[in-house]
Parts: sequence; structure tokens; C-alpha cells
Amino acid sequence: MPLIPVAAVLIDGASDDLHFSYAIPDNLFGMVAAGCRVSIPLRNRTAFGTVLHVTEVDTDATKYALKPITSLLDDKPILTEPLMKLAHWMSDYYLAPVESAFRAMIPQAVRSPESAEKTRKVVRLKSENIDSETIEKLGKRAKKQVKALELLKDAPENTISLQDFSAKHRIARPSITALEKLDLVEVIDETVQRDPFAGQTFVESAPLTLNPEQVVALDAVVQACELNREKPAKPILLHGVTGSGKTEVYLQAIQHCLDQGRGAIVLVPEISLTPQTADRFKTRFAKIQDQVAVLHSNLSAGERHDEWKKVLNRQAKIVIGARSAVFAPIENLGLIVVDEEHENSYKQETVPRYQARDLAVVRGHLENCAVLLGSATPSLESWKNCDVGKYDLVQMKKRVDDRGLPLVRVIDMRLEALKQKGQIPILSSKLRLAVEKRLEQGEQTILFLNRRGFARSIMCPECGYVAECKHCSLTLTVHREEDRLMCHMCGYSQLPPRQCPECKSKAIVNAGYGTERAEETIRRVFSTARVARVDTDSMRKKNQLRDTLAQFKAKKIDILLGTQMIAKGLHFPNVTLVGILNSDVGLHIPDFRAGERTFQLITQVAGRAGRGDIAGEVVVQTYTPHHSAIQFGRHHDFEGFADEEIQMRKQFHHPPYFHLAIITVRSTHQQRAEFSLQTLHTRLKRNLPDDIGMTEPLPSPLIRSHDQWRFQIMLKSVNPRSIAGHIRSIIKDLTFPDDVIVTVDMDPHNLS
Repeated sequence: MPLIPVAAVLIDGASDDLHFSYAIPDNLFGMVAAGCRVSIPLRNRTAFGTVLHVTEVDTDATKYALKPITSLLDDKPILTEPLMKLAHWMSDYYLAPVESAFRAMIPQAVRSPESAEKTRKVVRLKSENIDSETIEKLGKRAKKQVKALELLKDAPENTISLQDFSAKHRIARPSITALEKLDLVEVIDETVQRDPFAGQTFVESAPLTLNPEQVVALDAVVQACELNREKPAKPILLHGVTGSGKTEVYLQAIQHCLDQGRGAIVLVPEISLTPQTADRFKTRFAKIQDQVAVLHSNLSAGERHDEWKKVLNRQAKIVIGARSAVFAPIENLGLIVVDEEHENSYKQETVPRYQARDLAVVRGHLENCAVLLGSATPSLESWKNCDVGKYDLVQMKKRVDDRGLPLVRVIDMRLEALKQKGQIPILSSKLRLAVEKRLEQGEQTILFLNRRGFARSIMCPECGYVAECKHCSLTLTVHREEDRLMCHMCGYSQLPPRQCPECKSKAIVNAGYGTERAEETIRRVFSTARVARVDTDSMRKKNQLRDTLAQFKAKKIDILLGTQMIAKGLHFPNVTLVGILNSDVGLHIPDFRAGERTFQLITQVAGRAGRGDIAGEVVVQTYTPHHSAIQFGRHHDFEGFADEEIQMRKQFHHPPYFHLAIITVRSTHQQRAEFSLQTLHTRLKRNLPDDIGMTEPLPSPLIRSHDQWRFQIMLKSVNPRSIAGHIRSIIKDLTFPDDVIVTVDMDPHNLS
């Protein structure tokens, strides 16, 4: 039977994850492979897509004649073989369609024709064809043409853009066309590099001298990076206190990889960390231009496209970015660094719901490269992996140059409230005096509050009315600058009422406070101080965050107030005071990780203080001063906190001892969502493996979001594959109403 090669192609831009089969024409035989980008006919138009796999099909078995692929878009696959394997692993583990895994790996900017390679017309001198006689002839009748030739002779690489000739030099296109006919110049297309760091100059910096703890850490990473290993080295957890010099270890380990001819990926949790981290890497590796590529969602589509292409074309060997940078198509990968590996932002909240830290470990195994996980407050999952021998542990317990950790003072805000006759104060008297002292001494202060907006909610003290979102089961947050009440879940907003909508009382008040209100108070109390606020509301313009941090570094700002955007990874030697205005914001939510997150946040924020020659001080304001997260954070005691917390987790069968999966069913019809989950629960309960525990169907902690009612069940097991296999076997045979959406989240970080 005759066999023909057929490619399964995932179409760009489709609303679902369907793929279609196309025949591979003779002129592309042997060139089309999994991971290639192709153009294909789709109905009456040309479309683009990615080849998922190539097979041979019996022509007699096909019901319809297959359309052929039109052309290849790139001369090689844009996804390497290990990345293809990683996509299938991700699909299997996280119970996501393999098509969604491929979409996650290729940025929209790369798949979109609108952000494709940008070019401009340039004029280039053909110097070998110019002689004095030609110039003399032109000078008599075409002075503009002579001027153009003279400009080109003095221009870098004898090239000037066609637009500049018209705009800057007032030389029209016909003059250039005439020179083309005389074969004196040529007009060509030149690729324009959309560089997010355009206009910045990076001066190469030298490696720093390492202290003994850093030397031990670097040696461990270098050994893990050894070439020709029979099997991958264990991932390394680098537990180093804030200011211990983890970044310098990263830099020198990456230099070792470059010396071997290999590449590296550096993941950072927050986009806000990327500018400063990228600057340090660009400076260290400035010797080779464009060796460092940056990938994150704050880039324009064009910049993201060009940075990604730099990696694909082997121009850049180092990639820095947020979680999606784990898919960067670096060949001959030597090291993956996951900085602040404990961070929740490494978890993707949409399909496929992957954990970038875990994918980094899997990719390291597939590519036989070293994986370095760094944090001052490691996740308990990684800490336990060290305990059972899956990871190697390296610790750095001292700050560089033997600087001491900052002194942490805990302020009981209940006593402050009594002093102010029941009013909730934003600044305690001790924090206010500490800030004044820093202003007098010319030192800088960071104030942290992990809640944006002016007030948490608006309420009526007479009837108890609270303004709630029409689409979510959340209260609306007051934003004074926009004069709106806003939902931080769905974005709904409305004008704030001037009187209570229910009892018509005009005594309606703001409850709680956010960064807007804190900024207003700080500017009033410290009227001479230069204050800047950093949150997603104030940092909307491109490069605004980078400019603000640069001003703070240049000591043009005295007090920096912000959310978790400033909580970690930033290095400002002149900051000697850090104030945490309300450390209880995330402490009392219904989540078993609440204490861990609070401890991590206190430790990370505190680590911004005392990174220079002057000792640092941290003031923690709290209404629950005796909570273990507060007390262990006060003493910088991660191991003590981990020992206590991990025993509680073991007792209640929580991670890291058990893996979780949350199945959420949502619909605009409450009863339909609830009934669908009950049906699914009944099917799952039948033949439930003995090693899996399952809860009863319950409303989600956030029962309504974006006009959809949400219900969920949770499954627990020591073996995550057992959970995934059982869910997959049941769901594949079930159909749900069109308006019912079922999602599965393996290893969730958010229980709502």
C-alpha cells in the first residue's frame, strides 16, 4: 500500500486546540519535522501553524485527499527535541491538552504575523563604482546626488536609512533612484532590532571575590555542570540568607557554562525583578553584544519576538525572564537557575497550569543540565526533597563582607489602636520616629504594604452595607485617584456611592487601607520627604518601574512605598530601614500555606535593609504578634519555622507529604455547576484507588467570579500519577453541558 508523509499541524489563533493533517509535498520531504513552523491552506485563506508530529499514512485509508503544506516559515524547528518531550510530559502530568502545552511554549508574539521581523529601507554606497570623473559629471547637474554620495561616504558602514535621507537631509527619493540606475548605490531591506534596552550602555564588570560559603556553592554547581555525565546531576537547592551573594554565584556559574560553549536560563518570579537582574547580567556579560536575552510580558510584541529569535538563532546564550522563559529554545543548555524558587508566581493559573520551578527540574533531567534553585526562604516542597535526597542542599548563612542581618522589631498594633482611641493607625509611633531618623541622616526607607488601592472596602456603619462586585463574591476596593470602586478579580468598577444605597445614611465610611491611602498619610506626615509609590496602578507606563527604581538607586527618592513588586531581589545599599505596614494581610486567609507565605514575605522584605555598610532595621506592624510566622521571621529562623510547619503539614496530609489536585466546575448557572460536580464526584468515587483521598463537593472559597458559580472537590495522594490517571480515566468518558467548564489543577498554589 502506498504511504505518504503527513504532518499534524496546530493552527495559530484557533479558539480551541484542534489540529489538522496536511500532506508533505515532495519539495519539502525530509525538511518538515516536529516543531517546525509552516504555512498551510485553511478553507479559502493561508494560515500558519506548528507541526506537532510527522507520520506516514496509507493513502487508501484516508477518506479525503489531504491538502499539502504550502511552505516552511523557518529553516529549522523552533522547538528542540527536549522541548517537544517536555510538552508531552507537561500535558500528561497537568492533565492538559498537548496542544495547549505547545501554545504555551511558543509566545504569541512569535506566532503572530503582526509582530514578525521588522525591516526598513536603507541606502548603501557601492564605493567601488565611484570615481572622480563620475562625481565631477554629477556636480554640474545633480548637486543633491553628489550630496547623497558624500553623506554615504562619511556614514557608518556607508549606509543611511531611506527615511533619514528624506527627513534629515532633504534628499528626495528620485535622487536616490537616479544613483541606483548609475549603479552607485543600492537600496536594500535591513532588519531592525527591537531592543528593550535600546539607548542603554553597559560597561563590563569583573567577577567579585567570593567568600568561603560562595566558593563551596559555586563548586557544587560547577560539578553539576560537568560535561559527558552519564545521568543528570541532582538539582541543587541554594539556601542563602538575604544579601549572602547568591546572584554572584549565579553569574560565575553561568560564566563556567559559557566557557564550555553552553547556554543558561535564569528565571525570576516578578517582572519587577527583571530590569535590575537583566542590568546585572548585561553588565557582567557586556563583552559580547546581545548575549543576554530578556523575556517577559512587559515587553512589546515586537521586542518579545526579536528577543526570542535571538535565542533561536543562537545569538543569545543567556535568557532571563519570568516563568515562560523556562521554554526558551536554547540549544546545548548547561544550567537553569530558578531565583526565589518558593514564589507563587511560578505557578501558571491558566491551562496548562504548570509550575515553572518543577518544569525547570524536568527540563534539566531531559537535557542533562544542572538546575540551581535559590532562595532565602525555600518552599517546603524543595526543603523536603533535600531531606529525602532528591536534591542536594548548599547553604550560605552569612551575608557578604560579614554584614549582620537587620534587627527586626515587632509592633503590636492593638496597643497602637488603644493609644489612638480605636482608630486603625497606618504608622505606629516607633515606625514614624525611625523614618524621621533616616531622613535626618540622609538614608533611605522602604515601606511595604501588600494591598493596592485607597481602602479595602466601603461600608455603612448603621446598617452594615458593604459594596460588593456584581460579578464576583468580593468586596469592591476604593481607588481614590480614579474615584472608583474596583474589583481586583474581574476589573468591574463603579462610582462610589455618596450615601448608603440601602438605608440612605450619609455616614458611609472607608474600611481598611491600601497603598494609595498609605502614600497620602506618608506625604502628610513627612512633608519634606521625596516619596514614590510602586504598585500595578502607579507603574502602568512602559519602563516606568525601571525609571523609578533607578531614581531610588540614585538617592533621588527618600521613601519607596510599594506592594510585593519591591519585596524581593532588589539591592539598594543606602536602605537602612524597612517597614512592613500590615503583615497580617495574607495571614488569616483559608489556605494552609498562609503562614508559610507570611514568613517568606517578612523575611524577603526584611532582607532589603542593611545591604550596605550601615546596619539595617526592620519594623513589622501586626495585630497577631505571637503567630509563629511573625516570631520565626523576627529571628530570621527559617529552619525553626520549617520544622514546626512541616510537622503540621504531615499531620493533616498536606504538601509536601501529599500531592493535591483541585477539580473546579464553573458555570453561569449555579445549580448546573453544582449538579455537574456532584455527577463527576459520584463517578470518581466509584473504584477510587485506596491511595487517593477525596473531599465532598463544596463551594469554592471564592464561590462566584466573572459571573460564574464555582464548586470544587480536592483529591490527595502521595503519588500524583495515581491522581492524574484516575481523573483522566473518568473525565474522558463524561460530557458536560456547553456552559459548564471543568478544570483540573495539579499541585495548586491557590485553593480558591
